[in-house]
Amino acid sequence: MKVLYDEISFGASKMITRAYSTSFSLGIRLFSKELHDPIYAIYGFVRLADEIVDTFHEYDKNTLMAEFRNDTVNAIERGISMNPILQSFQETVRKYNIEWELIDRFLKSMEMDLKDIEYNQMLFEDYILGSAEVVGLMCLHVFTYGDQKMYDELKYSAMRLGSAFQKINFLRDMHADHVKLGRTYFPGLDMNKFDSETKIRIEDDIEKDFKDGLNGIRKLPKGARHGVYSAYVYYFSLFEKIKKLHSNKLLEDRRIRVPNSAKYGLLVSSYLRYRLNVL
Repeated sequence: MKVLYDEISFGASKMITRAYSTSFSLGIRLFSKELHDPIYAIYGFVRLADEIVDTFHEYDKNTLMAEFRNDTVNAIERGISMNPILQSFQETVRKYNIEWELIDRFLKSMEMDLKDIEYNQMLFEDYILGSAEVVGLMCLHVFTYGDQKMYDELKYSAMRLGSAFQKINFLRDMHADHVKLGRTYFPGLDMNKFDSETKIRIEDDIEKDFKDGLNGIRKLPKGARHGVYSAYVYYFSLFEKIKKLHSNKLLEDRRIRVPNSAKYGLLVSSYLRYRLNVL
């Protein structure tokens, strides 16, 4: 029965989400129950592409990525896939009318990671759009339950929030991206001259994104608002931690993170603010 296969497929996306991201998994649990499966499906899809470009170094990444793109197209066109992650994703795409343009833009950014690119401002913004902003828009389709008017109203804020999250990831992973993957995303950045002035300029940009993103969170439907706000609180906490560090610390071989004990504390505080409507 296809119902059973769909259940197994969404379960696979849920398993991937929980295995790869404690923070994201905790946030999903705060959504209304009917939003869990589609958000797990979107995360599972994004994670597979991420793994191809970031992890599978001993394999032909270009071939794997081309096959993944082709499999994604076929899954959506046919309405079925023997890849459980793509099965749950295509079901979500069809149910919530997620445009191919968003999916294609995401895949193009992943394909950019397979090339040796020296990022200027235009390419940087293009990469952010595909790797983060359109993922936020995929989720927004789910959060707004197909309400096009609400989607259009919140679209800008969702993009800004995705942008803030991605730029924080870039700061946090600066050493790993540069040394292990040979990537430097921030435009015109010379890793040998990364100083406090440059760091502050990037942080000021992130602050603006956060402000625009929070405005949209306040307007989300109740079923999604708490979960998205908890993600905002987590990333803002990580951002505050990064801001306190000297620029040299971001170039060291260590991952900056929020301990699990602190994450649970942030969940409690975000819940209280949500319940009191003081976002």
